[in-house]
Amino acid sequence: MPVYNERGTLEQVVSKVMCVSPDLELICVDDGSQDGSREILTRLQNNMPQLRVLLQPRNMGKGAALRRGIAEAKGDFVIIQDADLEYEPAEYPILLEPLLQDRADVVYGSRFLSGRPHRVLYFWHSVGNSVLTLLSNALTNINLTDMETCYKAFRREVIQSIPIEENRFGFEPEITVKVAKRRLRIYEVGISYWGRTYEEGKKIGWRDGVRALWCLLKYSVKESRVPAPSAVSLSPSADVSSKPNA
Repeated sequence: MPVYNERGTLEQVVSKVMCVSPDLELICVDDGSQDGSREILTRLQNNMPQLRVLLQPRNMGKGAALRRGIAEAKGDFVIIQDADLEYEPAEYPILLEPLLQDRADVVYGSRFLSGRPHRVLYFWHSVGNSVLTLLSNALTNINLTDMETCYKAFRREVIQSIPIEENRFGFEPEITVKVAKRRLRIYEVGISYWGRTYEEGKKIGWRDGVRALWCLLKYSVKESRVPAPSAVSLSPSADVSSKPNA
């Protein structure tokens, strides 16, 4: 979980994550917060043995925070979770099911694939997301509906084997191209979405959209196709609701 100035939602989202399973490890990487988020994380860590807090020396960007957190992960699976409550941690079992059944190496939680609740917000954001997803699909020859979703779940050994170069919001297109180039098994599942307004703290802007476009083109040209790693077989009968070791 990358964290940057999220004191308004931080305690609630941590509590929601911890309610999912007693077996998970939550790694929070504070990206140079200046609003008291670091102090909140330190206090929570003292009372929650499952919580690990890593502090960036300064604000380095979401991608940099994810790179550090992913490198520190020890569980079987890694789930990306934002700290702003736009995504619902109670839906982790939905994300993990294809992984636990050994059908997938990577799972995307699509905001546009399900009939679950979605807050109605910005028209041009939806247009931009559709354009980026369409271009991503054309360049990678996969058929995602939501490339820019935060909710992505990976086998730990898979995501730790992929070098992450982007420091900001370019993580999403970068990892999508690199996953596709490795011919990994990708699934999509429908999720709910409670988007924020800019007044409520939303941080991504049009410049990040331009950067995402550049990243799609850059990594599509730069990244070579590589053989997919051998998948680790897991029992299809695994209990998704009680044992998501993430």
